[in-house]
Amino acid sequence: MSPPERGRMVPLAVLLKRELSNEKIEDPEILTGVAVQTKKGEDFTFVNIDCQRWARNAVGTFSAFGLFDGHNGSAAAVYAKDNLLDNVLNAVPQNLSREEWLAALPRAMVAGFVKTDIDFQEKAQKSGTTATFVIVDGMVVTVGSVGDSSCILESAEGAVYSLSGDHRLEDNVEEVERIMASGGEVGRLNMVGGAEIGPLRCWPGGLCLSRSIGDMDVGEFIVPVPHVKQVKLSNAGGRLIIGSDGVWDALSFEAATACSSGLPADIAAAQIVKEAVQAKGVHDDITCIVVDILPPEKLPPVPAPKKQGKGVFKSMFRRKSCEPSSTHTATEPDLVEELFEDGSAALADRLDMEYPICNMFKLFMCAVCQVEFKPGEGTSVHAGSSQAGRLRPWDGPFLCHPCYVKKEAMEGRKAPNPSLNPNPNQNSAAGE
Repeated sequence: MSPPERGRMVPLAVLLKRELSNEKIEDPEILTGVAVQTKKGEDFTFVNIDCQRWARNAVGTFSAFGLFDGHNGSAAAVYAKDNLLDNVLNAVPQNLSREEWLAALPRAMVAGFVKTDIDFQEKAQKSGTTATFVIVDGMVVTVGSVGDSSCILESAEGAVYSLSGDHRLEDNVEEVERIMASGGEVGRLNMVGGAEIGPLRCWPGGLCLSRSIGDMDVGEFIVPVPHVKQVKLSNAGGRLIIGSDGVWDALSFEAATACSSGLPADIAAAQIVKEAVQAKGVHDDITCIVVDILPPEKLPPVPAPKKQGKGVFKSMFRRKSCEPSSTHTATEPDLVEELFEDGSAALADRLDMEYPICNMFKLFMCAVCQVEFKPGEGTSVHAGSSQAGRLRPWDGPFLCHPCYVKKEAMEGRKAPNPSLNPNPNQNSAAGE
């Protein structure tokens, strides 16, 4: 997937300053509902509406939600549920302003997902899990996702947006091309007589997803690097619907919002699951989390009726920006505004976002697992790339050796032996 068209993005600083210039807006009310129809017992959810963050001696709160759809057992889903939030937060430096904290979240999502995967694989368990993880801070929503669970947003104005990626090989040509270009094989099950059946799968292992956490037995082409999207809601708020594939195999995004329109969050989640069961039966776990983000002291709004003949569904997985309609401009306060989106599987690209490296990570700390190392031991994420020859000793971010090896494997390359590097100072952290 190509990098986002940053020229169309709305800078976060502009939006936050816009808020300060108007009447101060209090934190929104967060109302949640969770519904589950169990078949295999491998779906797990995480809901916490009172998480704390520290920003320059001030304590703020945010909400976090996760949906983890396990396969080949539940161990990976349980581990991700218990550890992903901490791993994301540990990748955000201390003493940031709120603006800096929000800007750091997309890269922290990447580091947190990869660390969770590396740590779980050290347990030598073979299960895997999808992960759709959502952080809500004020009206800013940040979503990281691997696998085929999805998070959608219904704005207060009635438009529907996709905030997550779909990593099913059957539906994602870019991921098929990535795996094959790295030397992997993609194909369907072969039956006796040469007939091919079922969805596209990655071999070895036969997983039909290109990204997940865990799955140590299916090769390095299955990566834990998440698709990340960050948006700012209008002051009127909106509704998030996070569903496992059991929901989306049965319902379209529009159908899910239509059947739950106007209902409180808990009843809405139950209704979506009920509709999915009626449409497809119970062939898999069906899990839904509904999150209403409401202005303070306001009752849950009833979404405005959608006008027939006017398209309101906007796919943000394929598009890189939320284009304004002809009746609105990008500066009006009633639009969902996009801050960031990137779905690249290349870890080096994702860790090297345009954000001051000295503010993001300590110089002698792995950007993924956060382990501290001595000067000269870290390896730049750019080592081995076309720009490696132009690196300065302090060009980071840096990875410890295990994480660097994992990065190279994820990108279909064999990591070079650091001891054979003719000029290690070009690729390693500064220091003798």
